Amino acid sequence: MARGLALCPTVLTFGADIAESLGNLIKQMAARNAEHTSPYLIVSERGKRVTKSMLRLRWDAARDLAKRAAVEGGDDQLATRIAQFQFRDIRPKAASEITDLKEASRLLGHTEEELTERVYRRVGAIAKPSR
Repeated sequence: MARGLALCPTVLTFGADIAESLGNLIKQMAARNAEHTSPYLIVSERGKRVTKSMLRLRWDAARDLAKRAAVEGGDDQLATRIAQFQFRDIRPKAASEITDLKEASRLLGHTEEELTERVYRRVGAIAKPSR
């Protein structure tokens, strides 16, 4: 069986804002890929599936471009944070940015909210000034 990201018939229920933005993204990708007959959602310009190494190269190039833009904008702290950001950080970032734990769990495909909270949520406590 070929490896890659294939469009599958699994249906997940999300909040309206997540469903709308995800739906728009998928529509845009499907329109871009309309001339290709590939069963894959993420394809190259020639309609071939995007392999893990291709995705990695594109990720690294996009991260380097963002880092360069931050440096040119004079924000060295942001440039450092961008340089440290890894592809594997996307899943926890998504879980942490959604305020509703139930929605975050559904987005990640978890049946247990506790798993999402324990493993993927990276929300720090808000500290009060000492003075």
